[in-house]
Amino acid sequence: MAAPTNRLHHRRLVLLCLFLGRLWETGASQIRYSVPEETEEGYIVGNISKDLGLELRELAERGVRIVSRGRTQLFALNPRSGNLVTAGRIDREELCAQSARCLVNFKVLVEDRVQLHGIEIEVTDINDNNPKFQVENLEVKINEIALPGTRYPLPEAVDPDVGLNSLQSYQLSPNHHFSLDVQTGDDGTISPELVLERALDREEDAAHHLVLVASDGGEPRRSSTVHIRVTVLDTNDNAPVFAQPVYRVKVPENVPPGTRLLTVSASDPDEGTNGEVAYKFWKISEKQSPLFQLNGNTGEISTAKSLDYEECAFYDMEIQAEDGGALKDRTKVLISVEDVNDNRPEVTITSLFSPVREDAPQGTVIVLFNAHDRDSGKNGQVVCSIKEILPFQLEKSVEDYYRLLTVQNLDREKTSEYNITVTATDRGTPSLSMEIRITLHVVDVNDNPPSFSQTSYSVYLPENNLRGTSIFSVTAHDPDSNENARVVYSLVEDTIQGAPLSSYVSINSNTGVLYALHSFDYEQFRDLQMQVRASDSGDPPLSSNVSLSLFVLDQNDNMPEILYPMLPTDGSTGVELAPRSAEPGYLVTKVVAVDRDSGQNAWLSYRLLKASEPSLFTVGLHTGEVRTARALLDRDALKQSLVVAVQDHGQPPLSATVSLTVAVADSIPDILAELGSLESPASPDDSGLTLYLVVAVAAVSCVFLAFVIVLLALRLRRWHTSHLLQASGGGLAGVPTSHFVGVDGVRAFLQTYSHEAWLTADSRGSHVIFPQPNYADTLVSQESCEKSEPLCASDDSRFPIEDTPLVPFLQTGSRDAAKLSPEFKVRRLQRLPAARERKRTQSKHTACPVRTQREFRHQTTMAAQRNSSDRSALVQLCLFLCMPWQAEARQIRYSVPEELEKGSFVGSISKDLGLEPRELAEHRVRIVSRGRTQLFALNPRSGSLVTAGRIDREELCAQSEPCLVSFNILMEDRVKLFGVEIEVTDINDNAPKFQAENLDVKINENVAPGMRFPLPEALDPDVGVNSLQSYQLSSNKHFSLAVQSRVNGVKYPELVLEHALDREEEAMHHLVLTAVDGGDPLRSGTVLISVTVFDANDNAPVFSLSEYRVSVPENLPVGAQLLTVTATDRDEGANGEVTYSFRKLPDTQLLKFQLNKNTGEIKLSENLDYEETGFYEIEIQAEDGGAYLATAKVLITVEDVNDNSPEVTITSLFSPLMEDSPLGTVIALLNVHDLDSGQNGQVTCSILGNLPFKLEKSIDSYYRLVTHKVLDREQVSSYNITVRATDGGSPPLSTETHFTLQVADINDNPPTFSHISYFTYIPENNPRGASIFSVAALDTDSEENARVIYSLAEDTIQGEPLSSYVSINSDTGVLYALRSFDFEQFHDLQMQVTATDSGDPPLSSNVSLNIFVLDQNDNAPEILYPTLPTDGSTGVELAPRSAEPGYLVTKVVAVDRDSGQNAWLSYRLLKASEPGLFAVGLHTGEVRTARALLDRDALKQSLVVAVQDHGQPPLSATVTLTVAVADSIPDVLADLGSLEVPHASDASGLTLYLVVAVAAVSCVFLAFVIVLLALRLRRWHTSRVLRASGGGLAGVPASHFVGVDGVRAFLQTYSHEVSLTADSRKSHVIFRQPNYADTLISQESCEKKDPQSLLDDSKFPIEDTPLVPVSSIFVPFLSFKNYGWFCFSVCSMLVET
Repeated sequence: MAAPTNRLHHRRLVLLCLFLGRLWETGASQIRYSVPEETEEGYIVGNISKDLGLELRELAERGVRIVSRGRTQLFALNPRSGNLVTAGRIDREELCAQSARCLVNFKVLVEDRVQLHGIEIEVTDINDNNPKFQVENLEVKINEIALPGTRYPLPEAVDPDVGLNSLQSYQLSPNHHFSLDVQTGDDGTISPELVLERALDREEDAAHHLVLVASDGGEPRRSSTVHIRVTVLDTNDNAPVFAQPVYRVKVPENVPPGTRLLTVSASDPDEGTNGEVAYKFWKISEKQSPLFQLNGNTGEISTAKSLDYEECAFYDMEIQAEDGGALKDRTKVLISVEDVNDNRPEVTITSLFSPVREDAPQGTVIVLFNAHDRDSGKNGQVVCSIKEILPFQLEKSVEDYYRLLTVQNLDREKTSEYNITVTATDRGTPSLSMEIRITLHVVDVNDNPPSFSQTSYSVYLPENNLRGTSIFSVTAHDPDSNENARVVYSLVEDTIQGAPLSSYVSINSNTGVLYALHSFDYEQFRDLQMQVRASDSGDPPLSSNVSLSLFVLDQNDNMPEILYPMLPTDGSTGVELAPRSAEPGYLVTKVVAVDRDSGQNAWLSYRLLKASEPSLFTVGLHTGEVRTARALLDRDALKQSLVVAVQDHGQPPLSATVSLTVAVADSIPDILAELGSLESPASPDDSGLTLYLVVAVAAVSCVFLAFVIVLLALRLRRWHTSHLLQASGGGLAGVPTSHFVGVDGVRAFLQTYSHEAWLTADSRGSHVIFPQPNYADTLVSQESCEKSEPLCASDDSRFPIEDTPLVPFLQTGSRDAAKLSPEFKVRRLQRLPAARERKRTQSKHTACPVRTQREFRHQTTMAAQRNSSDRSALVQLCLFLCMPWQAEARQIRYSVPEELEKGSFVGSISKDLGLEPRELAEHRVRIVSRGRTQLFALNPRSGSLVTAGRIDREELCAQSEPCLVSFNILMEDRVKLFGVEIEVTDINDNAPKFQAENLDVKINENVAPGMRFPLPEALDPDVGVNSLQSYQLSSNKHFSLAVQSRVNGVKYPELVLEHALDREEEAMHHLVLTAVDGGDPLRSGTVLISVTVFDANDNAPVFSLSEYRVSVPENLPVGAQLLTVTATDRDEGANGEVTYSFRKLPDTQLLKFQLNKNTGEIKLSENLDYEETGFYEIEIQAEDGGAYLATAKVLITVEDVNDNSPEVTITSLFSPLMEDSPLGTVIALLNVHDLDSGQNGQVTCSILGNLPFKLEKSIDSYYRLVTHKVLDREQVSSYNITVRATDGGSPPLSTETHFTLQVADINDNPPTFSHISYFTYIPENNPRGASIFSVAALDTDSEENARVIYSLAEDTIQGEPLSSYVSINSDTGVLYALRSFDFEQFHDLQMQVTATDSGDPPLSSNVSLNIFVLDQNDNAPEILYPTLPTDGSTGVELAPRSAEPGYLVTKVVAVDRDSGQNAWLSYRLLKASEPGLFAVGLHTGEVRTARALLDRDALKQSLVVAVQDHGQPPLSATVTLTVAVADSIPDVLADLGSLEVPHASDASGLTLYLVVAVAAVSCVFLAFVIVLLALRLRRWHTSRVLRASGGGLAGVPASHFVGVDGVRAFLQTYSHEVSLTADSRKSHVIFRQPNYADTLISQESCEKKDPQSLLDDSKFPIEDTPLVPVSSIFVPFLSFKNYGWFCFSVCSMLVET
């Protein structure tokens, strides 16, 4: 395949060389043809083969083809016939526009000869285009006043054909008003013009329709038409005319602003601006102008503000209509306002009598008011009423007056003031109402005593309070007011314990705050009873009392007292006993303490403060019981020291401590021996067994002896104490036996329920405190305490919550309380004040101010004066209301001119009323009006009616005549109303006034003389002769004044045109119109009139130049301004506004230019191209608003610029090219051309980049590209060649042509590897067929020359061929393992890989490859030392006892067959008989001692050592070591022999004797205890027999009982039943259930088996347990729960026996 390809390339190269070797400078011959336009495709133009002298077959052989410069191919070669034919439709107009000759040039190339032949074809014209107008319809505007003979240019038609086929003539459709005139230009073009033959009349015919026809001279003839519409423009010769001379409308006064009332309409037969009518107010007063608005365009009249019938019921105005030509017409509008109910009634309070005494009698008048409505008819009728249910009623008085009077008795305490709402409602539809609120204050009388909020008060005060401390605050409320409500507090005199109450407490008379004058002691007295009195300051004063109970609260001022254990008085040790066999929870003893305080301050808690063995004993928090926390051990010391702390729950808490000594022993001899050892402990002589036995015998003996001694000591002490009690005589002499209680029962009661009792010997009452329960029903909530309840303090500020403990108070009985039933009354809780609050409240209330008696008397006097004044006012009111209200009112009339100064005399009211001036004030004469501003006032000194301010008649009555002001005069004491009517007369104080100071009148200059124009009227608010009388106009030759009179006598002026106006002569006339009244002096007003003369369109536009010339470069940007044409028109307004348009412009040019119709500015809308057109001729038309026209020419010359880049055409390209081609080989043939001309069209070519090619100039504009360096495809396989063609313009333009040259490959490169050698790693035990590695060789050649084949060089490994171990893929170079490799067999493999390409001839290369086998962790460690013995010996390592820490005992040696990390071993101690004795080196395997060897360490130590590698996963092995510990070799041998056969040793004689001694002493001690138990059982049996016989305790002396008055009172108070047993360490206690769940433990809780309770009803029934007297010393609540004390009890019983 490669050989044929190379031959093809060589053949092409030879042909190319032959082609280039020919003569390139062969001259080109010219061939000419002619063809008509619009021929079909394939039309034969000429025979090319014949004209070139070639046969048909030679056309293809010699490569004959058409060469053109990028233009669309219009012609083609037919290779079969050798003819030149058309390639498509040819349009001459498109190719050459209107040029006379249309020539097409191109070249024919004979490629093998390199000959170019020029071809020139002329395209001839045919008549294939119609003459065409730019528009199909044309509108021409002509004013109806235009003169005949006026010419109007018409649009020209365009025909793209040439010669006779072009435009030849125009024709116009017949019309008697118009004709057609055709003008011929210098260049032979014809232009049509429309000529006006007769004058136009718009009213006769407003539009004329014409048809203009344009025809050419071709065959057949072609023509086109344009429809012309001639619009006749109107002149303003008609004035607007209203549809009605008078418009009438009725409207209700409540229409909202913006409501349409009516629309006036005026029509004008003119059109356009002349027919547009504008409306405006012509005559309207200043007051009416803001109420209405007129739409100037539609004539719609609407309300601008709300109308008011009461202000004005009728409006008269004039409306003017004016068209655009200043012609006017006027009409009158009459608006009648209808009344609606839109005014609410008005209520005016004439008199108000407030305040009123609460004891005022019924029928007292409160208010006198007037109700009025501005509406008329039913809308003005008013009815008044009161909505609320009040002790008042309304009564109708004269006219519109009402009075409000009481109908019930008033009570100020219930209602101190009344907000009275009086509603006045009219009778309109819908009705309107108005509410007036009257506030009536009721004056107080002293008719209520002070009252406390509670019937009694209770207050709690801590003892030891500071003197002067604020205790409580009482408050009494008096519903009266002022002095009647001022409360004074005092204490009712009383005595407490012989001292007056005032020496204990005091009260602030103003605030009611009580202060403590003594420091109270809870032990002295617990409560105080007193009476607090509250008195008001009324006349006479009223008072009330309330009881107050003051309870003194206990404070924590006593620390706990420990009753047991007491310090021994006989010098004994005072030791408690605890047997070693005691289980956890065993009761050792109990600490008993009391607190003199009460309540929470006496609630005690116990805790273990210090102990020699902290974890051995626990103390009950509330019981004080000392119990074992765990079982006693042999290592526990025989003597245990405890320190128990007792603390109360007061604030701050107080505490006491007691020390206990507890002896731990199993038997009495042990106790005695140990007690003896406590005094003189013996030190052991040695550590042998003999020493221990001796110590044991001594200990048991001492314990036994001490036990006997303690029993005797206790007996003697009890006997001594009983004798002391009998000798005293006053203690229990008179107390019956039944009042005593066995001590065990009391102790069991206290242990079970954990009560604390304060016992006294001098009283039979007791105070018991229980732990505070958490029941919410025993406390008072904060919310309830904040309220003033009888049982709560009323001043929380003195009792802060955070410092106030909650204490329950139990009411106990007197001395005989022990005999009463156990019933408690729990009072509510009261918050206690903190200590720090006492000082603040004390200082706060000691400085309260106290009113003096003088101030009090002064206030009383003032109250009396106010009461007297109130009574006087009440009497006067009653007299006023009792007078007759139906008196007839007289009418008084006065007259006064307007504009008088304030205080001017109007009339003598006192004289007309028949009173003296001084009597006006006595009779309370005043003016009464209905809300209008007071225009007049009464002068009390002179008795005259005077003006209260300036009076303007025009403001009051407008132009009504006469102007009357009415009001009433009220004589209040006689209740008479007098009507006053004052006429205000007019003076000449107003000049006639025009609505505007300046007036513009517009008149068209073509208006005929005699035309009248209405002028504005002046307004004069005066009346009579003072009103407007005449008008005067300043002199002017064009105008005069005519004054007309209406039916009502009103005069209005008109402006009359006397002479015709000429705007060009004078455009503006200024006149002055004067209005004069008839007053004295005369007053006048003027208005300046400006007459503007409107222009008529009598001037046509005129261009400043008839021809405009401009030269522009072709690269002018779009939107650039070319020039501005200007035409002026002498007319003004729309007649002088000129608009510009294109008149004659082809369609192709119309898109390139843009004309601003308003400014005449011509801009470029498309890019110009000099190559297409270098010259443009445009005709511009200017038209004014009256359809007058003017034309001008615009000549635009386009200047060439360098705007075309060179064009490069690749004629021939030879690619691909063999890389071994010789220098000078031709690559491509190029043609270069530039559309620009001159220097801009001269082109030079170059190659961009450093390439192995160069350009050579050929004939004409042809270039050839040849090689000038050797090519190498492996370095560059393809070339992207860029040829740049640059013209000679400024700035120069260039074109880059890109093409790609492919270089063909030859096999000149062998495959190459990326590395000189390769190596790879493979783990051992790999699977067969696994991919090992991949090699790759690169051949820089292409296709088959670059395809690489891989193979392995033959070789042998350990006598076997390499191919049996590995293989390689010949295509991919991937190597595969054919065996599973073993690292132990061989570590690496070496081989050669060959890469061969597929070229011709093939090339190859080799590379070496090393494969390394990686080790895997597949072998466990092997222990080399220690090895298992083969002779049956033990295999023991030796370690001396004297070895120091770190001593090397032995070393474990191990190896691993693997390598690397897999063979890295670590050692660790897996197991040892003594874990902390030996340590193994992590990496060495050395076994060393971790500490020094001790005597107690076993002689034989077993170790298990693990050896582990670091592979993944790790493998391990273990070895067991035996280490013998001995000081010498013989010892080691002896110990090793004893390990096999142990021998029993014989005890020595001394040891045997000591063992017998210990056993004997123990047996004696045990026998003694058994005897004691037997005696105890016998006594128990005897007691049961005595109980069964009913003997009870008859024979027992009273001295055998313990007298505990406090305990008895305590038990009687709570009604406890106590049952004590003499034969058991346990006792059973039964409590009677109390009546208060919040103070005692509930029955449900008592029925549960509490862990700390020792009750067991099933084992110890109550009825079978006799009461046994106990003879003992007075130690309350002594505990007998432990074993030691039980033994002591048995011994004491034996002694008594």
